[in-house]
Amino acid sequence: MNDTFLKACRGEKTDYTPIWIMRQAGRYLPQYLKVRARGKGTFLDLCKDPARCAEVSLQPVDIFNMDAAILFSDILIPMEAMGLNLEFHEGRGPVFPDPIQNKKDVDALIIPDPEATMPFVLETIKLLRAELNVPLIGFSGAPFTLATYLIEGGSSKVFLETKKMMFQAPELYHNLLEKITKCTSLYLQAQAEAGAQALQIFDSWAGILAPCDYARFALPYVQSIIKDLQQKTSVPIIYFANNGATLIPHTVTSGADVLGLDWRINIKDAIAKVGEHAVQGNLDPLALFLPEKDLKNRIKQLLDNAHGAKGHIFNLGHGIVPQTPPEQVRITVDYVHEYSAG
Repeated sequence: MNDTFLKACRGEKTDYTPIWIMRQAGRYLPQYLKVRARGKGTFLDLCKDPARCAEVSLQPVDIFNMDAAILFSDILIPMEAMGLNLEFHEGRGPVFPDPIQNKKDVDALIIPDPEATMPFVLETIKLLRAELNVPLIGFSGAPFTLATYLIEGGSSKVFLETKKMMFQAPELYHNLLEKITKCTSLYLQAQAEAGAQALQIFDSWAGILAPCDYARFALPYVQSIIKDLQQKTSVPIIYFANNGATLIPHTVTSGADVLGLDWRINIKDAIAKVGEHAVQGNLDPLALFLPEKDLKNRIKQLLDNAHGAKGHIFNLGHGIVPQTPPEQVRITVDYVHEYSAG
């Protein structure tokens, strides 16, 4: 197996910089769209079909020679398992028709057994491990990010209801986060037991918080999950706080082995702040629309700036957008491999 990605996670010497891309299995790939069209039902139905999930998870590895695969799923799957009605609407994304508003709503949430309620995720992991020659990344959402969807009823621009609950009903908020944290911890443990060789925690909305609020309302729950995981498994843990350049003094205390970085900070500046952590990132996803020469120059500059990292995994600073030409991904992967091995 090509374990370059795992070596970089652990801060070990590698022959080249490994690369994978967030949302690498998805709508920018014609091959993914064919699989999506072949099956019946919704996006949620796809997430619950292990054979199709494994197929689309393998696609970017086979097509582009990525150095890691990531499980195809959605961060909100465990929230449905907690007893919530989850829908995906075209143009709106995920929707919870009955958002969490009061103590009764929180009390009604269950802490699900992953093997009983989400066996399709664990089966996908097992199918992938039988096929892959690169490491498999499992993942979850971070408790704060997951909570925003439950409180807002879906995506939001200003997160009014979330912050109102944080500031006006902190006991209710913390009770909700404690339940989400227990669910997430068990879910990630089950993924590791099923065969995931690394785990990433996505905190997609962490950057909407002031640092002081992040330290109080988000970070402790991430720390709790990572502490639990480290008692159960030795797989590397990646924590990605999107729009989190101002949060690095806090995220370095998360316990994660690798800190994911978005593109809003120069990677060299971030490395100076993260100490002995490996880093992942951090090309602007829309830099993939640059002409080939300019794209390669951007990649070269990023790799040069990351030279002092304990370990570096090349990635985008967030998920790849559906409009991205696949050929641009091929150029990126090939050049990262070529230049970093030189």
